[in-house]
Amino acid sequence: MIDLTKTIDLSTTYLGLKLKSPLVASASPLCMDVGDVRRMEDSGAAAVVLHSLFEEQIEIESEELDRFLLESSGTSAEAATNLPDLMHPVRSAEGYLKHLQACKKAVQIPVIASLNGSSKGGWLDYATKMEQAGADALELNIYHIPVDPAITGEQVEQLYIDLVKAVKSTVKIPVAVKLGPYFSSLPNMARKLDAAGVNGMVLFNRFYQPDFDLETLEVVPNLILSNSHELLLRLNWIAVLYGAVNADLALTGGVHNAVDVVKSMMAGAKVAMMTSALLKRGIAYLDTIGAELLIWMGEHEYESIRQMQGSMSRNAVPKPSAFERANYMKVLSSYAIR
Repeated sequence: MIDLTKTIDLSTTYLGLKLKSPLVASASPLCMDVGDVRRMEDSGAAAVVLHSLFEEQIEIESEELDRFLLESSGTSAEAATNLPDLMHPVRSAEGYLKHLQACKKAVQIPVIASLNGSSKGGWLDYATKMEQAGADALELNIYHIPVDPAITGEQVEQLYIDLVKAVKSTVKIPVAVKLGPYFSSLPNMARKLDAAGVNGMVLFNRFYQPDFDLETLEVVPNLILSNSHELLLRLNWIAVLYGAVNADLALTGGVHNAVDVVKSMMAGAKVAMMTSALLKRGIAYLDTIGAELLIWMGEHEYESIRQMQGSMSRNAVPKPSAFERANYMKVLSSYAIR
């Protein structure tokens, strides 16, 4: 039997980092334990993004954090997964930096720190401290949902641009920004971020909306893990942006199997990040995805990940209109009522 690991090259690059494969464990509660991070490496993760450090963790005492998150009008995916009742202690900022240092000592793969800040001062201060703690790169998890009708879309975009420029001028390590899909012109926003010097863009952040408890008449956090269907939105925009920006593209949200990874690469992503699949099936599932990826590539005669990257992007397919409005009518007309 042919050893596919010797004939197929899974390596890729992301944020200037050389990775053995495109399989990256994204920020989740699993990243809060050094032993779990080590198991991710053993199971085939090429890099790991640590759970986010929230600037609110610095400003609010640990015993008040649970109340703060529960009472907030909207909760991000990682904010919800940082709640103490998930059996993971909420770390202080100092604790986060010590955890980052411990992870760097425990594994050989790149460790990417994640920062979810709310003020420019907080972003710059802790970006610097993460770099000093040994982070190989920094992911800016910008969680900003404008609710003030006086704030314009241009002002929101400028907030992102200013933060990226400020952080890039402060640290020397590569910087990626994790975006949501809710921009009126995502390609234009991506171009602005590119011009600001960002090294990577992670598509997309999953903004969780709160639910209503009709018995208590309270607004409560609501966390639902992703599924492969959510991959489609990411594939579309990665394929559109590929070749239009210099920054590396990472796909996160909806990666649950080897086929999802292949689709991510063909759209133009450098890495496929996953969390929900590991929470559902365990860390060892990374090894299964890696093995199935090799089998798929062998059966379809692909020699390397680089060979397929961008092969199904907007600029590479015969009919790029499939990514635009023309496809809208085709999809609607293709549905036949039985």
